Amino acid sequence: MKQNKILFLLILFVFIGCSKPGELFKEATCITNISTIDANNGLISNQTIILKDGKILKIAKSKDLKLSPENKIIDGTGKFLIPGLWDAHVHFAYIEEMAPSMFDLFLSYGVTSVRDTGGKIDFLKKWKNESTANPTTTPRVMIAGPLLDGMPNVYDGSSPARPPLSVGLATPEAALLEVEKLDSIGVDLLKAYEMLSPEQFFAIAKRAKEKGLPLTGHIPLSMDAITASNAGFSSIEHLRNVEMSTAKNADELLEQRKKMLALGKDGEGSVLRKSIHESQRREAVLNADEEKTKEVITAFAENKTWQIPTFMVMTSFVDKPFASKDWQETFKYLPPDIERKWRDGVATVLEMEVTEDRKIYKDWFFETVGKMNKANVGIMAGTDCPIFYLTPGYSLHHELIALVKAGLTPLEAIESATLSPARYFKMEKELGLISEGMFADLVILDANPLDDIQNTKKINTVIKQGNVLNRAALDEKMKQLDQ
Repeated sequence: MKQNKILFLLILFVFIGCSKPGELFKEATCITNISTIDANNGLISNQTIILKDGKILKIAKSKDLKLSPENKIIDGTGKFLIPGLWDAHVHFAYIEEMAPSMFDLFLSYGVTSVRDTGGKIDFLKKWKNESTANPTTTPRVMIAGPLLDGMPNVYDGSSPARPPLSVGLATPEAALLEVEKLDSIGVDLLKAYEMLSPEQFFAIAKRAKEKGLPLTGHIPLSMDAITASNAGFSSIEHLRNVEMSTAKNADELLEQRKKMLALGKDGEGSVLRKSIHESQRREAVLNADEEKTKEVITAFAENKTWQIPTFMVMTSFVDKPFASKDWQETFKYLPPDIERKWRDGVATVLEMEVTEDRKIYKDWFFETVGKMNKANVGIMAGTDCPIFYLTPGYSLHHELIALVKAGLTPLEAIESATLSPARYFKMEKELGLISEGMFADLVILDANPLDDIQNTKKINTVIKQGNVLNRAALDEKMKQLDQ
């Protein structure tokens, strides 16, 4: 009797599982016969993905599903599906008149989420609110608010190259008041900058931890990398000032910086910062010490201090990627005045001689990122667009190419722009993978990015929270920008 009961239950289970499966997925979007790629699972062939209500409802082998004709079918044969990409370092406020076109540029190039790392809070909140109100037609936006800087501050609005992205804070108490203000407004992270005193940085880091806010930024010039990481730096942008802590004479360099900061306290922040960089960067790189480097990288790994290298801004004076015809072709999607300025600016940069110091620093930069990756330091892909002729969205794909050149595998590079930022914001159960229950932020590619990371540029379709933008829709979006 017991065996008959078990047999009956098995037959019932098979019948329920196989009968009219298409009815389970009526009025859904179904991507059939596609190869999926994500950081946890690598490549899986012949998958069907069911999307409904902005999320991934079901994933199964294509042969196991019978779909209703009421579904919207996307044939994925010969194509590859990756999670929507992040650019983890952007600035909406760097060129304010460009911000309105940045949303469409990001989506058109498969960037479905961005992390803004500094600008006037009212301006940034406007774009975050628009993103929140329109989750299927705009990229997701995470904001830091203004750079939290000491005195004199760097981005003080004194020139077009130094727009007012920061607040200058005179004391630890002033820094804490600014943190409270930003937290009440609803920022997603905080950004510390280079002119902060150690006391200010410690206060900000402690309060950020109490509030559960990631703290990113540049290592303050008054500190060393390990101390900043130990204090609670969640991430470091551009590897900024890391080289000064990996030099054989790192302690001596730190004392020199402290003296320069004291002497220049009444001058301009941007001038002071530049003079310190110019006086120490070459010496630090030429005196790079393996043991010191290992100590710094070990601290980053143990403290889970993420790195956002931003190759596109840090090595472009040497590599000049914007020299290519394809890159300059993207300028036509910018507002006309900006397009003209960028074309003139690129022409000027291309005539500039590449200095030996820049070449040396570039080599150190690529080598150090490779070492960090091997040591399991978390890496996120970010560009710093639209600074230095970096077209929003388009430049992110070149950042992935640079990461692979630095030693990441193509899958690791994809992870740096998908799962890693989701983990950073503790959103890994919502974004970053192709998994049931997650938001349907996805990109369909015409070629396999694991064979060649440049294939992330071969975008067939972008899906933002279930909203499907096929090639024709993307082309129309770009056409509207090119008016």
